[in-house]
Amino acid sequence: MTEIALSSRLRGSGLRTRHLVLGIRIIAAATIAGFALTTQGFLSTLSINALLTAISFVGCVAVGMTFITLTGNIMSLALGATVSAAALTFLATLSFGIVPALLLALLFGVVITGFQGFLVGYFQANPILVSIAALSLLLGAAAFATGGHRIYPAGEGLAIFKGRIAGIPVQALCFFATVIAAQFILSWTRIGRQMAMVGSNSRAATAAGIETTWTITIAYMVAGACAAISGVLLAARYGSGDMELGAGYDYTAIAAVLVGGTAIAGGSGSALRTLVGVTVIAIIEVVLLLRGFSEQLQYLITGIIVLAVIMLHVVGERR
Repeated sequence: MTEIALSSRLRGSGLRTRHLVLGIRIIAAATIAGFALTTQGFLSTLSINALLTAISFVGCVAVGMTFITLTGNIMSLALGATVSAAALTFLATLSFGIVPALLLALLFGVVITGFQGFLVGYFQANPILVSIAALSLLLGAAAFATGGHRIYPAGEGLAIFKGRIAGIPVQALCFFATVIAAQFILSWTRIGRQMAMVGSNSRAATAAGIETTWTITIAYMVAGACAAISGVLLAARYGSGDMELGAGYDYTAIAAVLVGGTAIAGGSGSALRTLVGVTVIAIIEVVLLLRGFSEQLQYLITGIIVLAVIMLHVVGERR
């Protein structure tokens, strides 16, 4: 009876904690929404376009990061560098035509990041250390290939990514298409379900006959493709590129993934949740900008808010 009573008490405590965390999240969401709606100019066309642009670039990276986190590998510190390197690949090969350049950029992201996934899956290497090594290699190889100079497009066709369809920036449409494709993979394909199973319990997944190495590798390959899409969009926006284009995107991406509710330990998450997380962070940044906060204070306040949300998420997970 004692064990039963203890178990019941623990379940009750965990339930109360989850309800408390849920309540705090609802209050926080309402507060952010209130600040946004009462901020002068937030609902203007210019502000909405800025918001859509802000979520497009880092959003693609965050969607890719979702696959890595979902498989239980936390994050990759090399996705930001992959964004930059893919942008350089796209710009350097644009003379072959817009479609070949796009495909080569995607192939670059898939191969580079997929190889990292193979090392993590097959050798069970620490994902953080693997990504740090990949980051160093990408930075070194890019410096050698470009001589430290900025790369400019070798052909035409960038304007296609700068236009609008039905008033919506093409960049935002590319991001939304990425979210839809990613959610389809996670919800409606066998490999997507296997990714969640591997992240939840890799040993149980192996016992169930799932090839964990291949599953993790594919997750990283998808992440690389998403990072490459972001690189192409950034290259098109700025009309040139260097290794600073995607700097810091990996940190913002993992913050968006966790704010959206994907489990930090893996096994639970979705691209739609990440869309929410990216949007929340972007709204906070736009509101702070419109309210006249300095850039330093914007970083500080955004960091504190994101940290608080992540801590709530972690507490809820442990319960």
